[in-house]
Amino acid sequence: MNLHEYQGKQLFAEYGLPVSKGIAAETAQEAAAAADTIGGDKWVVKAQVHTGGRGKAGGVKLAENPADAREKAGAILGMDIKGHVVRTVMIAAAAPIESEYYLAILLDRSNRTFLVMASVSGGMDIEEVAHTAPEKLAKIPVSAVDGISAAKAKEIITAANFPADVADQVADVLVKLWEVFQSEDATLVEVNPLVKTKDGKIIALDGKVTLDDNADFRQPDHESLIDQAAENPLEAAAKEKGLNYVKLEGEVGIIGNGAGLVMSTLDVVAYAGEKHGGVRPANFLDIGGGASAQIMADGLSIILGDKDVKSVFVNVFGGITACDAVANGIVQALEILGSKATKPIVVRLDGNNVELGRKILSEANHPLIQQIETMDGAAAKAAELAASK
Repeated sequence: MNLHEYQGKQLFAEYGLPVSKGIAAETAQEAAAAADTIGGDKWVVKAQVHTGGRGKAGGVKLAENPADAREKAGAILGMDIKGHVVRTVMIAAAAPIESEYYLAILLDRSNRTFLVMASVSGGMDIEEVAHTAPEKLAKIPVSAVDGISAAKAKEIITAANFPADVADQVADVLVKLWEVFQSEDATLVEVNPLVKTKDGKIIALDGKVTLDDNADFRQPDHESLIDQAAENPLEAAAKEKGLNYVKLEGEVGIIGNGAGLVMSTLDVVAYAGEKHGGVRPANFLDIGGGASAQIMADGLSIILGDKDVKSVFVNVFGGITACDAVANGIVQALEILGSKATKPIVVRLDGNNVELGRKILSEANHPLIQQIETMDGAAAKAAELAASK
């Protein structure tokens, strides 16, 4: 789960990181009141959306007074930035910046460790720094056992060539960032820019935090951080039902058992779609090993509730759950859904008890179901049906 910038600031403050005060506002009037509360003579009004490029899109503006903050917030609220509608802005005091730095801790999956990235060239796209001046970006692996002690932090700051006059402050920030990363089960904590103000203080001006959804069971407080308005309603509904679902931009709904099979199905459908008007997979949905009637009904209800879906491809390889159980699940699911099920469903079964599973579907003789024995053939039929709608 990605946090909004204002949420990241609040989290950083809880762990004692030096941050500029920021207040979230959902209306222009609230923005003006926030500027009054914060005080000062200049404020930054920033769109709160889960995407980059806010500044280039006009989602970051400088306000000269509270009335100006109200006007700027009014212009930003409701904007569409890369498909994300701005419903909240953050008002923060403008900082007198002298230098901009970069700090981040992230999960390095490829090397199965944690990684600190630090640079004295902050305030810009860090990928650009890595590409154009890699010597300015220090990448230091961190052991999950040892973490980041004060000594380790100083080692990292030295490797990144931070100036001596801010080294101790930056090292302290890094230690506290590790506390956030570890205690909150984050996969990314990033400060860009980490600034030195004209009076020599270090402030985390802009923060980005990604939390590991797999740790939700031990982080109950994280539920309050979810931006329900920004959540895809289909993904939110699937999450409530315990389904592993991701919405994609396509027309063929996908249901499979096992992440590997589902990923292969996405590829096969995309390839088949090239011959049928360019239709593509509409989702990733892995129902796992237990394809009960209720699980199948839940999966179908999510997919059939997607207005973009024109056909559905159920691709199941019977293993622990045999094909006859899957077939019974599909039939019972359609009975549960009743008139809500209106889109054609192509079913490909293979594996354990496949003949019995196919027989069950044939005897059910449901008007929406078509059986195809091969994955390529079923993908082609699902693409064809989607293209014809």
